[in-house]
Amino acid sequence: MNTYRDKIIVEAESFDEFGGWVVDHQAMDVMGSPYLLAHGLGKPVEDAVKRIPFKQGGNYHIWVRTREWAAPWNDAVDVSRYDERESPGRFQLVINGRVLPTVFGNRNGEWHWQYGGTAAIEAGLVEIRLRDLTGFDGRCDAIVFDLDGEEPPNALEALTAFRKRWLGLPNEPRDKGTFDLVVAGGGIAGICAAVAAARLGLKVALVHNRPVVGGNNSSEIRVQLGGKVNMEPFPALGNLVNELDPQQKQNARPASDYKDHLKMDLVSNEPNISLFLNTHIQQVHLDGDRIRAVDGVDILTGVPCRFSGRLFADCTGDANLGYLAGADFRTGRESVAETGESHAPEIADNLTMGTSVMWYSVVDEAADCGFPETPWAVQFDDQSCQKARKGDWDWELGLGRDQIKEIEYIRDYGLRVVYGNWSFLKNKYTNKAEFNHRRLDWVAYIGGKRESRRLLGDVILQEQDIFGRRFFPDRCVTTTWSIDLHYPRTFPNFHGEPFRARCEKTKIEPYAIPYRCLYSRNIANLFMAGRNISVTHVALGTVRVMKTTGMMGEVVGMAAALCVKHRTTPRGVYADHLDEFRAALAEGVPSFGSATMLNTIAHQ
Repeated sequence: MNTYRDKIIVEAESFDEFGGWVVDHQAMDVMGSPYLLAHGLGKPVEDAVKRIPFKQGGNYHIWVRTREWAAPWNDAVDVSRYDERESPGRFQLVINGRVLPTVFGNRNGEWHWQYGGTAAIEAGLVEIRLRDLTGFDGRCDAIVFDLDGEEPPNALEALTAFRKRWLGLPNEPRDKGTFDLVVAGGGIAGICAAVAAARLGLKVALVHNRPVVGGNNSSEIRVQLGGKVNMEPFPALGNLVNELDPQQKQNARPASDYKDHLKMDLVSNEPNISLFLNTHIQQVHLDGDRIRAVDGVDILTGVPCRFSGRLFADCTGDANLGYLAGADFRTGRESVAETGESHAPEIADNLTMGTSVMWYSVVDEAADCGFPETPWAVQFDDQSCQKARKGDWDWELGLGRDQIKEIEYIRDYGLRVVYGNWSFLKNKYTNKAEFNHRRLDWVAYIGGKRESRRLLGDVILQEQDIFGRRFFPDRCVTTTWSIDLHYPRTFPNFHGEPFRARCEKTKIEPYAIPYRCLYSRNIANLFMAGRNISVTHVALGTVRVMKTTGMMGEVVGMAAALCVKHRTTPRGVYADHLDEFRAALAEGVPSFGSATMLNTIAHQ
């Protein structure tokens, strides 16, 4: 937020108090910014509050960047059943205790600046509140107060320049330091890469764009850790994964079951790790085929920052870092002609496994367990409704859509499904008495992704390698999950876009994948760990679960230590130091507290 004589811009994510609103960053590369979301499950959330010094009083024109989030589906619902007054994402502004008459979030399905009229505001400290009216995911990106009444720009490039100018953001990123290893992404793979490297003496930056680490295993998304660890040929791999394992064997459970503190403490207790939360990577600086530095942005303040380093690891899942660096990548399914895989389609396509929007309900005998009508949501009847008390992994959407560019659409469709189905069960289902004392208690607003970009390494693992048990001299992480591929599922009497998935599993024997899947083939100092490693769509079906990706992180951390020790590249570890690398795999990641003994090893 910054103030000038005639214009004030306030980013919603910079509010002093969020109240019941939450920060949603998922689509910021597409729509330009994170935003605040009123995720109240049908009950209006508490106000978000910002106190702003106005240097000049006057009659200010007010613009709010928002959208009517359910509008893209108006053709699919009976819009005659509701009007703009009943749109799900409505909210108002309260200025120094006075409610602005304009209702926001009910006019346009695209992100836009909605005009709120004028308000007489005196100079001094002014309190602004976002007042949610529905509890159904209203969203506010930014607010502009302007004495001249000029509408702010909305096109991404012009809007970015507008923000930079009027927020007074620095021209140069703030230098966060130079590191041996910069890890982008604080999911299970990223945590393990950072901790492994730190315990081997490297100076590590762990950069993560959420307020807690853990990724899909965090309390924000709530997916169990799948796969097995401590397998041959290197049974020490997985010891670090065991340190952060919350021992939760189910999805979509209460937040405490996923033990965010366990993962946060694991990272915070390592003296060689600098943790940067709420920081999103947006730009990469190259010297030839090497990354020199990456620029991020503080999601809450908009202030840019820079991380310089010798080595980088993309553990973002979406391969954001590799993509920005120009690393070779692939999306969708390869054809059988290209790979020869029995599970590949005849023709290559863009089908990916989808994003889960999980949820659960609880029994509440005392509370009012009613739920509003949702005419703007997906509509169900007795035949098509899901008679469910919980939505697990298979409430999966967007298969075949772009999981990066369309993530807001995919997540929002998931919300419309969950709300519409629950509303039907509570209000219209023939046997609705079964749900009288059940309350919708949690719905994920951060989607749990499975697949998007896959970065390409010196080896692209495929089905035949796994079934044929092809021996690679650089074998390392052992994958144990079946080849588990997901496809859209249909239901009787439901004719809309699929919202659940079915899986086709093919059992495998435990198989050690090659290290050469864990570094980029064209960016010399880029590692990757997680679901974005170098595999085909089919092979991704087995390596994508989090205990397996955590072991990938362990391997990357150990390989990074060898890179620093020998002043080589990830490829150089394979080419010139394979025996030492295999010895490190046999030894495993040092236990906590032994890093001081090893501090000089990586820098010999």
